[in-house]
Amino acid sequence: MMMLTPERMAPLKARRMGIDTHHEPTLYLPAHSHVCRSEGFESLSRVLITTHHDLHLIASLNIVTGELLADDEVGFSDSAWQRLQLNTADSIWLSHPKPVQSLSHVRAKVYGHELDDLQFQSIINDIVDGRYADVHLAAFITACGDDSLSDQEITSLTQAMVKSGSTINWQLPLVVDKHCVGGLPGNRTTPIVVSILAACGLTVPKTSSRAITSPAGTADTMETLTEVSLTLEQMRRVVDSEGGCLAWGGAMRLSPADDLLIQVERALDIDSEGQLIASVLSKKIAAGATHVLIDIPVGPTAKVRSQDAAERLAESFRVVGSQLGLTLQVMFTDGSQPVGRGIGPALEAHDLLAVLQNKSDAPQDLRTRATQVAGAMLSMANHMTPEEGVVLAEETLTSGAAWAKFRAICKAQGGLRQPPVAHYRYAMVAERKGRVHQIDNRILAKIAKLAGAPADPAAGVEICVKLGDEVECRDILMMIHAENAGELNYAVEYLNDHVQVIQLDTDPQGGQP
Repeated sequence: MMMLTPERMAPLKARRMGIDTHHEPTLYLPAHSHVCRSEGFESLSRVLITTHHDLHLIASLNIVTGELLADDEVGFSDSAWQRLQLNTADSIWLSHPKPVQSLSHVRAKVYGHELDDLQFQSIINDIVDGRYADVHLAAFITACGDDSLSDQEITSLTQAMVKSGSTINWQLPLVVDKHCVGGLPGNRTTPIVVSILAACGLTVPKTSSRAITSPAGTADTMETLTEVSLTLEQMRRVVDSEGGCLAWGGAMRLSPADDLLIQVERALDIDSEGQLIASVLSKKIAAGATHVLIDIPVGPTAKVRSQDAAERLAESFRVVGSQLGLTLQVMFTDGSQPVGRGIGPALEAHDLLAVLQNKSDAPQDLRTRATQVAGAMLSMANHMTPEEGVVLAEETLTSGAAWAKFRAICKAQGGLRQPPVAHYRYAMVAERKGRVHQIDNRILAKIAKLAGAPADPAAGVEICVKLGDEVECRDILMMIHAENAGELNYAVEYLNDHVQVIQLDTDPQGGQP
C-alpha cells in the first residue's frame, strides 16, 4: 500500500488568526476538517507543518468548533505565522512529527536519575529545534529544580546550551563579564559597571536577559534608554568601537535554549539554582568571556537567604566554571533591602543615570555597590588589590569618564533616549513615627509586577526609605507607579493586604509598632 506523504496529500490554505500565543507556535483546525479525520489529530496534538517553500515547524494544535475556519483552511498564531514567513492562502501540509526520543531522558530525570553529556545535548537540541511544547519544557524545568542537578550535570547542561547556538571568539586573552543572581529589587549596577570597566580599557561584551521572576532585568532597563536587540554583527561593531555593549542576549542566538527555558520559567515563577548556573555561564561562554564575577546578594527576603546557601551556590559556580575553563570569582553582597530607589525598568534607568551623571541626589547605595563590583573586576583583570580597584572605579565615575563611555555605547547601539514616566501614582505613608527595621524584597517585587513591570516600562515601585531611617507620621514610605489605573488598583489592593512590606520599630517617643 502506498503511504501518503505530505506532498501527495491535498494542501490546506494558510490563514493568520491574529492570536498572540507568546513564543509557542499554535495551529487551529476546524473540527470537521478532513485532515483531523485522516490524521487522527485532536486538540493539543503536536503537528509538523510543511510549507510550499519546504520550511518546517512543529506546533501545538487547537480545534475550532465554530465556523471561524473553512474546511480547507488552517489557522496560525502570530508566532507560527512569523516563523514560517507565510502569506495568506499559502499551501500548507500537516503531518505527525517523529517521536521526540529525548523525552525519555526528561522522564528519567523526573524519577531522579542522573543524566550524562549526550542525554542533556539530546534534550537541548530538541528544545532548540522546537520539538518541545511548553508542557514538555515545564516538565524538564521542574525535574531539574530543587537542587536535583549535580555539579557534573550542571556542567553537561551548560555545555549543551553553549553548543546549541552561536559563540563569539574575541581573539583576546582577557574578556570580562559579571552577573548578579538576583532577588534584590532595583540592583541595577550592570550599566554603571560596564561603563566604568570599558572606560578603563577592558573589553566587556555584556549581554543580559529580560526579567524572569523580577520586575526588571538589565535588558528591560536598558531598553528604556537605547536599542538592545542587536544582531551578533551589530554587537561586534559596538564592542570593537567602544570596548563594551549593553545588549539583550536573546536576539543573537547565544545559548538560544536558555531563552526558551526562561520564557517558561517566568510563567512558572521558578528559577532553580542548577539551571541558574547553566543559564548564566552558558551565556558568558557563548559571549566569549574569559573572566567572570558572580555577585550573590544574601538576605532574609533575597533569592539567597542565608550565608550557608550562598556558600553552596558559590562553590557550584566555582566548580562548574573551573570545569568549563573560566576564571571565576564570587562576591557576597548585602541583600537585606532594595538597592537604589526605583524598582521597574524606567525607574531603575533614572537611578543609574543619576549615578553616572554624579548628581547630588543620586542613590548612594547604588553608586557604592557599583564601584565595589567594578573594583573587584578591575582587581581580577589588572592584578591590583580590591581596594585599588575600588579607588580606580570611583575615580572613573567621579571624573565623568564612565558617563562619557555610557553615552558612547548607547550612541553606538542606536542613540540615548529619556526613560518614560508613569501617569498614575499611589503613595504609602507612615501611620506613625518610627524607625524602618525591615523591608520585604519579595513583596516589593510583587507589587512592582502587579503595577505592570516589566511589560509596562514606566511601572514599578519607588522606595523612599532605607533600613534604619527615622520617619515621621505621614512621611512617604513608597510610591507605586503605573501606566494605567487598572494595574495601579491591582497593586494597591495587594499592598493593602501586605502592609508589612515596610515595618517600623517602636518610635523614640514610646509608641507601639
